[in-house]
Amino acid sequence: MENASARNLWGDYLDKHLEHAFADTPKVVHFCNNELDANECAALVKKGIKRATSPSLLGLQHLKQPLPKIGDFMIVTNWEGEAQCIVRTTAVKLKPYFSIDEAHARLEGEGDKSLAYWKKVYWDYYTKELTAFNRKPNESMIIVCQEFEKVFER
Repeated sequence: MENASARNLWGDYLDKHLEHAFADTPKVVHFCNNELDANECAALVKKGIKRATSPSLLGLQHLKQPLPKIGDFMIVTNWEGEAQCIVRTTAVKLKPYFSIDEAHARLEGEGDKSLAYWKKVYWDYYTKELTAFNRKPNESMIIVCQEFEKVFER
């Protein structure tokens, strides 16, 4: 783990949770593709409001990132890379974009927590993400619906 802030937070977590001493090194992430939203999402995770994220399967494949698994840890940072908290994956569901529902939008915890808000914001996100790979989002693309719970913060 190259990020000193994340490494220190993980060390603090392990001091209190020796049962996870042999867990895989957590992925260090910030949500969103801009500073304002990344910082807002990190704050929502810390408050326990944001409890899910939804990368596209195509985006993960192009970035050669593995699918998340139940039990995986992630260290959530702000845009600057400062560790904010640790979350642990509780569920992973692969769904076509058109089948995302209100319940998932609420778990995402962003904006007014409505499905309409989620669809607009995420369509824009997927459009930017997939353009880098000369691809376009579509209604049947597979979304990785990853739910998590906050397990630690300083």
